Amino acid sequence: MSTLYGLLGYPLGHSFSARFFADKFAAEGIDAEYRNFETPEVAAFVPDLVRREPTLRGLNVTIPHKLAVLPLLDTLSDEARQVGAVNVIRIVRRPDGSTRLVGHNADIVGFRESLRPLLRPHHTRALVLGTGGASLAVVAALRQLHIAPQYVSRTAGNGRLGYADLTPEVMADHTVVVNCTPLGMYPKTEACPPIPYDELTERHLLFDLVYNPLETLFLRRGAAQGAQVKNGLEMLHLQALESWRIWQMDDTDQPL
Repeated sequence: MSTLYGLLGYPLGHSFSARFFADKFAAEGIDAEYRNFETPEVAAFVPDLVRREPTLRGLNVTIPHKLAVLPLLDTLSDEARQVGAVNVIRIVRRPDGSTRLVGHNADIVGFRESLRPLLRPHHTRALVLGTGGASLAVVAALRQLHIAPQYVSRTAGNGRLGYADLTPEVMADHTVVVNCTPLGMYPKTEACPPIPYDELTERHLLFDLVYNPLETLFLRRGAAQGAQVKNGLEMLHLQALESWRIWQMDDTDQPL
């Protein structure tokens, strides 16, 4: 039987992950299958899935489950523990029939290495739009790149700015803007985060974790102001390759 991998999230109509892995498996002659597991809840779904699919060895995790899966896991990698969110689960099946679920975070690597080539000396502060699981990895990666992050959400408080707080001074000081929200994602492509786009300049760098569509309204409006822009497709590919590396770890590797 083919080894099974998959994507856990809701909804999944926007995702390119299954196509990426199908192409990878075909190109490299890997006897494996990758499926979408679309579910609005994970508490009962994941344990049942692991039981009924004996060849399942790994899962990617996307919106809205990167935090919700945490109580279901037996242990976390150091990076997942640092971030407090998981987007990769390695399923370890032992000879005695027991199963352990190990949480990892590949979003840090994917975002960091996709952003790194675009950075310039004046990119020292970033606005991180959204406070979900993806934003936690983005903040960790920004800190690794020595960029000071500032959360922005619909309501201010607890160290977060509200969108209404994005004054011209704030926008001038924060020349990296990262969209970690699903605003603009297929099929609702005419939405975008409510930042003051007229304050953007050629000094700004806009990164959208959304990759479907490839050019979101957020990026389009930024580019119209002369800002450098990048979508999340390369990040998806990089985190997918990191996921594959994690899934191929020897079962005796730590953490277990």
